[in-house]
Amino acid sequence: MLGGNVSAQEKTALVSERDKVSYAIGMDVGNSFEPVAQFMDLSAFQKALETSFKGGEPLISQADAQATDQALRVNIAASQGQTVPGTAPGSKPPAVDKAKVGYMLGGFAVGPSLAPLKSEIDLPVMMQAMRTVVGKTGTPLMTAAEAQAAVQAFMTQRQSQAGQRNREEGAKFLAGNKTKPGVITTPSGLQYMVLREGNGARPTPQSRVRVNYVGTLLDGTKFDSSYDRGEPAEFGLTQVIPGWTEGVALMPVGAKYRFWIPGNLAYGPNGAPGGTIGPDATLTFDVELMGILQ
Repeated sequence: MLGGNVSAQEKTALVSERDKVSYAIGMDVGNSFEPVAQFMDLSAFQKALETSFKGGEPLISQADAQATDQALRVNIAASQGQTVPGTAPGSKPPAVDKAKVGYMLGGFAVGPSLAPLKSEIDLPVMMQAMRTVVGKTGTPLMTAAEAQAAVQAFMTQRQSQAGQRNREEGAKFLAGNKTKPGVITTPSGLQYMVLREGNGARPTPQSRVRVNYVGTLLDGTKFDSSYDRGEPAEFGLTQVIPGWTEGVALMPVGAKYRFWIPGNLAYGPNGAPGGTIGPDATLTFDVELMGILQ
């Protein structure tokens, strides 16, 4: 059995945009679970999602989730007639705990990605869609095309709102920052401060360089660091964001600068893959120029 708590208040029609978005997300998640449907318990999945939305710890440990994931992969392979390494021909794989599969998928796979949207998702409506799609019972309240359009419109709207917010926050920050002692603003809007002067050559915007750096958002969130990786980075200045191309070309070898890069000189309206750097986000980088490679 798939499990899942059937609500007495299940929708028979989707009226509000919130309902449509929630149902569409449920359909999308449900379709992605097709290969694992027979191995998961939806009520456990829902509990894991509820816990994640409340900011709680996953309902199973990381080690237990990894073991469950491995068992699930073996069972999926066997269900598809694939040969499972280490098992005798014709033998059945060990049973997988369906509740643990639900906890794993809800707590480690889906929960963290949907938690930022929790205020905009009606979880019962989302789960209603999942039960229909995963359990293949009844007729969905949206077509696949309608669900895809609803999710796309929702994400586009969120992207636009996030971009507007980041532009406003960035502009306010940069306006105040440029008045601080030691901060220099270039005609493009790039701001920088010399933390340590160097005495070597300066690269051109076409140079390839070796640098150490750390990048943060305006709230202090660190999103990248060569120091954490334990080795400097090497790249061409034509391969990086415009703020880096301009800024590093100002530095003599041996120098360390701090850059404040407005969104239009960073990752622009699309942000960066991974979601940490949002659309039009203003970024801070501390950069050490260690050498010019060519």
